[in-house]
Amino acid sequence: MSENHDHSHDHNDGHHHDHTPITIDETPGYYEILEISIRELLIARGLIGADEVTKQIEVLDSRSPVLGSKLVVKAWLEPDFKDRLLKDGNAAAEEMGITIYDNTAFTVLEDTPELHNVIVCTLCSCYPRPILGLPPDWYKSKEYRSRTVKEPRAVLAEFGTLIPEDIKVQVQDSTASQRYMVLPLRPAGTENFTQEQLESLVTRDTMIGVTIPKINNN
Repeated sequence: MSENHDHSHDHNDGHHHDHTPITIDETPGYYEILEISIRELLIARGLIGADEVTKQIEVLDSRSPVLGSKLVVKAWLEPDFKDRLLKDGNAAAEEMGITIYDNTAFTVLEDTPELHNVIVCTLCSCYPRPILGLPPDWYKSKEYRSRTVKEPRAVLAEFGTLIPEDIKVQVQDSTASQRYMVLPLRPAGTENFTQEQLESLVTRDTMIGVTIPKINNN
């Protein structure tokens, strides 16, 4: 069993290491402070208007993991669309009317019976916002960003996701220009599920890779 990372670094599997649960760091980071300062400076100098900022915030608020779940389920149901989605995530999203408004490259990583993907941004909190909306607070925390690279199985276990030792865990690092989403495996026993039922199985966390879709038997 080996753990892979986007930058082709080999990271030790911390499955046997002592670790603490992920906590949320409420202190604004360097890049968050920088973004606020630049935004306020641009508004003060008249280079952008406050209304433009408000409009962009409204666009952000209109995006949610529901969009990602529709992409996933369409890929589950339509092999041709799945091929297009894996080949060019931007084009496949636009095909469904989902605009990638931030001009980033959007890549979808497919889970297989032999491979499980998990997404992180080690630098700050790069995230496919046009597809999934705003990232959760824990995704931006220093603990998640550092520990997911060093001990991915331990972090996944804290989300209740136990990956068998014979399945490789691949950690993918997002960047300012490249964003990722996971295409999780379709759960067994969902052959007769409707599209709506399938979409209910696909959550934000499954598309980050910290959990996997599960059928609620209750």
